[in-house]
Amino acid sequence: SANITEIEFVTSSFDKSDGGNIDVLVRFNEPVTVTGTPRVSITNGNQGSGSGRGPHLANYLSGSTTNELTFRCTIAAANAATNAGDILVIGANALALNSGTIKDTGQSGTNATITSSAGIGTAAGSITVAAENV
Repeated sequence: SANITEIEFVTSSFDKSDGGNIDVLVRFNEPVTVTGTPRVSITNGNQGSGSGRGPHLANYLSGSTTNELTFRCTIAAANAATNAGDILVIGANALALNSGTIKDTGQSGTNATITSSAGIGTAAGSITVAAENV
């Protein structure tokens, strides 16, 4: 069956003042076919002032029938979901099917759950949220 081999942030920085997209790439050991809108959870560590922000959800964007799936989270400028200094990370088992499917391309069976080890999520690194001085 298809297994996650790597998760990485495609986006390397994020500015709260500007807003924008945070893209995540999930690699599998073989091509997979996607239906619906699976998503990746991006944890907000709330290191900036305040608390209770996140997680952010990156929805499936593209890559079906390949071994690399792209997920995207769009955050509006100056919204309350992030503060300057927050650190965004991807933890273990961050990929949820969300009523969709991810299955081995060319196979009839679907993976009921997709899991990844803590090491795979941690290897994605982190994004520290910045804010322009105005």
